[in-house]
Amino acid sequence: MARRMGGQDKGLLKVAGKPLIEHVINSLRPQVSSLIININRNLDSYKSYGIPMVVDSISGYHGPLIGMASCMCVVDRDYMVTVPCDSPNLPTDLVQRLYNGLIREQAEISVAHDGEYIQPVFALMQTNLLDSLLAFLDSGERKISKWFDRHKLATVDFSDEPDAFININTPEDIEQIEAVFEKR
Repeated sequence: MARRMGGQDKGLLKVAGKPLIEHVINSLRPQVSSLIININRNLDSYKSYGIPMVVDSISGYHGPLIGMASCMCVVDRDYMVTVPCDSPNLPTDLVQRLYNGLIREQAEISVAHDGEYIQPVFALMQTNLLDSLLAFLDSGERKISKWFDRHKLATVDFSDEPDAFININTPEDIEQIEAVFEKR
């Protein structure tokens, strides 16, 4: 909903001369076999990327689990990785490290941990969890950590990537991430 950004579509906000979504696409494309964009507005603006788009299966804003479930309905792989469009500085090995953690822990879901906090929308999950996720949502629940608690979860340490999970919520955040890009 991007209330702190005046309701603007965060994926289309420019950072370092490019929309946030382009940074995410460019970071993820070499790490995965295919991409899907979960989108609920400005579909015409996103069509230009040539990536399949999925609209939430439940209208209105219900949080990230709805988007995860909507995408999981169309994914034809055993695993699905999720990242938000407002974090343009993804690690180049995000998916591999999440996968390694999932396998090492024999988990169903693997999530990034920045050294202080779990980053729940940076996750790799088994797509066979769809029925569990739909049942959870049908019960009226929306809190991602409560759904994670129902499954074997691996947390993967990304404390060596301190700027990886900076997300854009305010105009000041844009300035912060621009500084990170300038350092590169």
